[in-house]
Amino acid sequence: MKRFGNLWPQISSFANLLIAARKAQKGKRFRPTVLEFNDNLESNLIQLQTELNSQTYQPGNYHQFYVYEPKKRLISAAPYRDRVVHHALCNIIAPLLERSFIDTSYANRIGYGSHCALEKFTTLARTHRYILQCDIRKFFPTINHSLLKAIIRRKIKCKNTLWLLDTIIDNGKNLDPVLHYFPGDDLLAPVLYPCGLPVGNLTSQFLANLYLNGFDHFILQALKIPAYVRYVDDFALFANDHTLLAQARPEIETYLATLRLKIHPIKSQLFETRHGANFLGFRILPQQIRVRSDSLQRLRGKLKTRYHEYQHQQIDQSQFQQSIQSWQAHLDHGNTAHLQHQLFDPMLVEF
Repeated sequence: MKRFGNLWPQISSFANLLIAARKAQKGKRFRPTVLEFNDNLESNLIQLQTELNSQTYQPGNYHQFYVYEPKKRLISAAPYRDRVVHHALCNIIAPLLERSFIDTSYANRIGYGSHCALEKFTTLARTHRYILQCDIRKFFPTINHSLLKAIIRRKIKCKNTLWLLDTIIDNGKNLDPVLHYFPGDDLLAPVLYPCGLPVGNLTSQFLANLYLNGFDHFILQALKIPAYVRYVDDFALFANDHTLLAQARPEIETYLATLRLKIHPIKSQLFETRHGANFLGFRILPQQIRVRSDSLQRLRGKLKTRYHEYQHQQIDQSQFQQSIQSWQAHLDHGNTAHLQHQLFDPMLVEF
């Protein structure tokens, strides 16, 4: 197994930090923290570079808030200068480590994404009789720091890079603690095992994929089930043999326990694909793809809010049209022509 070393000169170079700053500000250029950082961009990047090279860099405090789409989640937003560091780190390590990722792990990867995942899921659902669909319970809050660091060290040997990764990981511990117990644990086990990656960090998204990379290969190589799709903590196995998938579930639970993870006992089900399956806001049926009712309700709420902003001149016509075009592109992945006319025509007639 190849381990990557001598990465630090690339990560901490001024050129890489500049590229990272440009990526970090994408879509956020006019936010006060970004404007303030960019007002003295060169000196701020040099300061970051100095702190990184002297190992005096310390991440700032997270701004935390909850979102309720599609379920309640704690979002932890890092300060802008830390997001620049996250991009600088991922610029270098992500292309190297992603080489070992499987082709049907779709989340947070360039050239993949939710729509590619939906397309693959649909193809597999329509060519197999059964599906074992699972959800990892409280995935980000229960990622174990010691296990994650051990996985990283099997891939990276550059000491400075490992220091930065450890610093970022340690800064996110216990942001949303979960009491998970496994065989052999005592009462204090959840406290003794630092856990959790903050949802919202670029590094968290990448490291979460790395954390489950061994599990992905276990599905393909040990269980020998090639019809498999994963998007973050949602994954599905397909087969024409019910027994094969039924036997796979306890083996999956056993493997995930080695990562101190559990599948959701209710959301994880084995059933026939002809009944339809929910995935990424859509319901995939044998002959059509519908928008889930809860997803449609959220879309109506967002559309109403955006239309209100346009009417009160908080956004201009171009911004409003861009939002509608984005929603249309998303809905195009289902059989939604009638729905789109119903949603958008009354508003587009003004233009």
